[in-house]
Amino acid sequence: MAVHHRLIGRAARLVWRVTKPRTIGVRAVLLEQHDLIALVRHTYTEAWSLPGGGVKKGESVEAALLQELKEEVAVVDPQIERVLGVYHSRREAKDDHIVNLPLARFQTLHVIFRRQDPMEVAEPRWFPLDQVPASTSAATARRIAEYRSGATELGAW
Repeated sequence: MAVHHRLIGRAARLVWRVTKPRTIGVRAVLLEQHDLIALVRHTYTEAWSLPGGGVKKGESVEAALLQELKEEVAVVDPQIERVLGVYHSRREAKDDHIVNLPLARFQTLHVIFRRQDPMEVAEPRWFPLDQVPASTSAATARRIAEYRSGATELGAW
């Protein structure tokens, strides 16, 4: 895990405790046609999670998602299927809202990932949708289960 990302994260959490910012994030359920799901392991955590990130001021949810996918897994021009859910998180002293969007399945077997930003992404990988690793974050596991059940959700991240 990158030491500077840990330090930046700690500093950010201190600022957030004071400022309590409202933030918006996006995550993607990125699937390949043979039921493989894309997960990433960031340099600042050991858990696997859905690709995504924060929405910058003046940026749309769609534009943010497309930018994050390009940066994290080098996927460009995916088709968004629908909104899977909108969630709320009070972790890290933020008032965070996360929009989760499933993407149309890729028509190729095993799109090859390239880490565009190796300082942020330690590893991107495909996993069978029904065999995600035990080290997958709890929120990611819930989002995958919701996707598999066809549910559209509102609630806690």
